[in-house]
Amino acid sequence: MWRLLILLTLFVLTGNGWAQERTRKIRNKERLSYIFRVTLRDKQESPYSLDRPTRFLSKRSIERRKRQGLSLDSTDLPVNPKYVRQIESMKTNIIGTSRWNNTVLVQINDTNELQRIRQLSCVQTCHLVWQTPDSIEPRAPKMRYNETFNSWDSIPDTPYGRADAQIKTLNGHRLHDIGCLGEGMMIAVLDGGFKNVNRIPAFWKVTIEGTKDFIYPASPSIYDEVDHGTKVLSIMTMRQPYYYIGTAPKASYWLLRCEDDYSEQEVEEDYWAIAAEFADSVGCDLINSSLGYHIFDKGHKPYQPWQLDGHTAFISRSASLVAKKGMILVNSAGNTGMEPWKKLTFPADAEDCLTVGAVTDILTHAPFSAVGPTQDGRVKPDVVAIGSPAIIVTGTGSIVKDMGTSFAAPIICGLTACLWQALPNKTASEIMELIRQTSNNKEHPDNITGYGVPNFWRAYMIGKMKTDE
Repeated sequence: MWRLLILLTLFVLTGNGWAQERTRKIRNKERLSYIFRVTLRDKQESPYSLDRPTRFLSKRSIERRKRQGLSLDSTDLPVNPKYVRQIESMKTNIIGTSRWNNTVLVQINDTNELQRIRQLSCVQTCHLVWQTPDSIEPRAPKMRYNETFNSWDSIPDTPYGRADAQIKTLNGHRLHDIGCLGEGMMIAVLDGGFKNVNRIPAFWKVTIEGTKDFIYPASPSIYDEVDHGTKVLSIMTMRQPYYYIGTAPKASYWLLRCEDDYSEQEVEEDYWAIAAEFADSVGCDLINSSLGYHIFDKGHKPYQPWQLDGHTAFISRSASLVAKKGMILVNSAGNTGMEPWKKLTFPADAEDCLTVGAVTDILTHAPFSAVGPTQDGRVKPDVVAIGSPAIIVTGTGSIVKDMGTSFAAPIICGLTACLWQALPNKTASEIMELIRQTSNNKEHPDNITGYGVPNFWRAYMIGKMKTDE
């Protein structure tokens, strides 16, 4: 047991909720700078209209809403460009805007400009979310990668190879057997970097719709950043028979960088929200977010447990809107179960999302997996999947074991895409409820494993039966 605890301690970190090695910070030589979240009062006199949504949403996004009987509302309207121009005229740099929250991210070098911004009639509040840190994590080093998998990683007896258990324990292979491998579904992966995805041949079969970086300043390439996103993506996308088959190998993917791995500040909540809105606008069906926050670098107040209500944290308010736009958010619960915090990390407290905890390969609770409930009494996590350890592909192109709720989430996300492909007339909320109600702890959901381990084949059979009635 003590060896297991040491191993878990090495893997599980606070803050961004993913597994990585601790690195020594280095002195930051960048010029002092600030980013503020400017909340606007309204969207009045906007040139945009709900009657003409194609000006700000893709056809695919609009069709997704129509299919589920969802109407547009004011949160869908972009931030008024007139207000943005007023702010931009005051020696500021606009980093991004959030239409769901009606906010503008503003970068300034001189805080004296802030008073002028506050005096604008369109501005409601200004909140500091980032300042140049004194020290930062060193940039991700270059990583050599393998052109092929090692021969000993092959398992001739099963096409799923090393990923066999993490799919079959959820009965996901039954969906694959009927041809549901995620084809036609679009998944946004929100993460911190996708190192070497463009170079490792095992990823060349993946349908990547595009990439986008929401961090300030943007990276020259998301493929040169950390490999956490590479690991997450591999769980869904691998298509290497007898080595590794992922949970949704025929889905298409948007790779969105919204986690700043070099410091931990509130602005990452804004980056996340803007990335989720982008996923909505291009027509994604699902979002995989293996990210979570509850403490930040010096200068930002940590969250408190009473705030875990799905609406207090900026990121959680945004996450609670995802299902209302007709998408499914699958978010890792967090790796804080062995820390004093113990609870979910934000936005895992969001309403109407699938929060995923981790279990071992014998389906017992992984001690590091964060627990619920939410402050308002909702069961969390919703479901669990293997994450202690999960089988992943790293930025070196190697198949290895790694631990974290970060890797349980994409197992669920990929199979959820396959289930939705099989039941295309279901709404996002209906698909999520099917998954909960066909999990092995549905009779007595708790705050450790939620509704339990899903049975995706049973979810499909019950969903199909209800559709045929």
